[in-house]
Amino acid sequence: MTAVLDTNALMMPVECNVRVFEELDRVIGETNLVVPEAVVAELDRLSDGGGEEATAASVGRDLVERCTIREHDATNADDAVLELARELDAYAVTNDGPLREALLAADRPVIGLRGRNKLAITQP
Repeated sequence: MTAVLDTNALMMPVECNVRVFEELDRVIGETNLVVPEAVVAELDRLSDGGGEEATAASVGRDLVERCTIREHDATNADDAVLELARELDAYAVTNDGPLREALLAADRPVIGLRGRNKLAITQP
């Protein structure tokens, strides 16, 4: 199985105290983790700032090293997650409300935060 990670999914360890990779193993088992190029670019941009967001983005950027970075045709990170989730017949990992709705409408399962620091699957 494959999971496509959004920017905020990679920032969860700092922002939500979620051990993302351990939680994904718990929820769906061993999986191929994919990150769109646009998400990597967004993390790079956010990590140049200051404060907790920059710290979270920097940690997220480090986590990308454990994933496969994929090219795509989309012009932004959300569209890239949607495009790759469809193309790869994959789960998407995000807490972004509008992206979550778009993924579910596209018949893609979404893994997101449920409760304080656990992930759960929402089926379309």
